[in-house]
Amino acid sequence: MTCAHTTVVVITHNRRAELLRTLAELRRLPERPRIVVTDNASTDGTAEAVARDFPEATLLRPGRNLGAVGRNLAVRHVRTPYVAFCDDDSWWEPGSLARAADLLDTRPRLAAVTARIVVEPDGTEDPVVRELRESPLSGPDWLPGPALGSFLAAATVMRTDAFRAGGGFHPGLWLGGEEELLACDLLRQGWWFAYAEELTVHHQASRLRDSTARRVLGLRNTLWFTWLRRPLLPALRRTGHLIRTVPHDAASARAFARATAGLPWVLRQRDPVPPDLEHRLATLERARRTSPARRYIG
Repeated sequence: MTCAHTTVVVITHNRRAELLRTLAELRRLPERPRIVVTDNASTDGTAEAVARDFPEATLLRPGRNLGAVGRNLAVRHVRTPYVAFCDDDSWWEPGSLARAADLLDTRPRLAAVTARIVVEPDGTEDPVVRELRESPLSGPDWLPGPALGSFLAAATVMRTDAFRAGGGFHPGLWLGGEEELLACDLLRQGWWFAYAEELTVHHQASRLRDSTARRVLGLRNTLWFTWLRRPLLPALRRTGHLIRTVPHDAASARAFARATAGLPWVLRQRDPVPPDLEHRLATLERARRTSPARRYIG
């Protein structure tokens, strides 16, 4: 039976074999979710292979690499109350989508639930899971697990209305830590995020990735988020901490240069959060400084 509650959204770029594996895993789910794939201008035959092998999936071909905004495009085609995100190198465990829908059904202010991530082929937990499980944030007792300040787009089921209320992923960030800004804006609206231990996503990291380029984007976007939403003094302290602690190499220099080049649009859109939300952001920042999943290396 096709799941009436959840649509899975996947973005991809030049990872045909891995995407086809992910789609095969999603096809085998007992929930049989609807699937929307945004092909970000792949040149390796990805779109043609999806159309041939997975005709039941909705395939979007914007003609250029939209990055995370490809998810925004996909969500325009979502007609279910919930949208499950996963990457082209990750997939949901059977039963997790149904359980996520159950959790969201009974908690109308819960924007999203983030799953436990298992790294394949070894079957070990991703280091970020400990950070999620030990979140320092407090929240209402109706949350299904620890309160979170953000989410992971490769392992989250989100309320479709909440995604739209937050405006989706910001086009200026493109890709790399793009979840933080959307989550912050939803927290500001009174939504909540939670980790749910009973949900599982499997992740087999693609070999077709440039870890240095990802680090540049991640650090640039961390700086932009800081300047967009943190009050002045916390933003300056956070920037100073990053200057002192990131590797002093060419990649970090590129990230800071690109962040600085974007200052005009960042300052035009700057909208600092109120004190109560800043307190939560500061609490998360302190906890993340010791997290093995938050190192700007590669």
